[in-house]
Amino acid sequence: MLIQSHLAMAQLYRLGLSKASYDVLSAMMDVQHSGGEVNASQAELAAAVGLSKNRTSIAVNQLVERHIVLRPEGRYRSYNIHPLFAGYTTVEELETGITTALKAIQAGTLPEPSAPAAPARARHLSAVPSRQTA
Repeated sequence: MLIQSHLAMAQLYRLGLSKASYDVLSAMMDVQHSGGEVNASQAELAAAVGLSKNRTSIAVNQLVERHIVLRPEGRYRSYNIHPLFAGYTTVEELETGITTALKAIQAGTLPEPSAPAAPARARHLSAVPSRQTA
């Protein structure tokens, strides 16, 4: 059994995840290796949580957009759970993983988990002054 940071996991609600994304993340956490490496296809994840392949793909994309899950380049069927959310076999590994991740975030080499920026609010046409002819 792997251990994870309670503080990081408690912040997931701030990232605006769908229920499907939570389910897929849970499935990934069930099969991850220490440090967050996940070797599973989307079809395998879909079967584990009872979602369609399409819905699973959308959920995985949401996790990737929010930097909760990272996709290693050039690797098929492989994901990495962000080190702040990953599981570790020992407390020492957990502390090292989190410390290293925080330094990498500060250095700009690891993205910080975040919700997408809110879309700009559309202005209602009544807020736009009309041209007045003389």
